[in-house]
Amino acid sequence: MLLNGYRQSQGDHTLFFKHSDSGEVRILLVYVNDIILTGNNEEEKASLRKSLTKEFDIKELGRPKYFLGSEVAHSSKGIFISQQKYIKDLLRETGKLACKPASTPVEPNLKLGEAKKDPDVDKVAY
Repeated sequence: MLLNGYRQSQGDHTLFFKHSDSGEVRILLVYVNDIILTGNNEEEKASLRKSLTKEFDIKELGRPKYFLGSEVAHSSKGIFISQQKYIKDLLRETGKLACKPASTPVEPNLKLGEAKKDPDVDKVAY
C-alpha cells in the first residue's frame, strides 16, 4: 500500500488512505481477511482492486451489509452503522433477552466537566 502512495493511519494501523491535490480521497480498511475500499475516484478504486487481485484471492461482495459485527445500512441520507444484531445475540447468550428495558441514568448529550477532588479515603479503615 505504501508503494502505491497510500499512507498508514497512526491511530489504526489497518487503515490506509490517499489524498490528491484535486480533492480525491481513497480509503482502505483491512482486518484479517476483510477489506473495505472506498473513495470518490472510481478509476483509482478499480486500479487498486486490480493490483490487490494480483497479490490476493479477492471476492467482490459489493456494498457491505455487515463488517466486524456491525450492521451497515445505506440510504439516501447516508450510512447508518448499528450493532443491534450483536447486542441481541449477546443478550440471548446471557439469558437476558426477556429483560425489561430501563431508562438511561444519564441525560443524553450531557457535557461533563472536570472531576471534583474528593478527600483522600483512609484505606486502612476499610
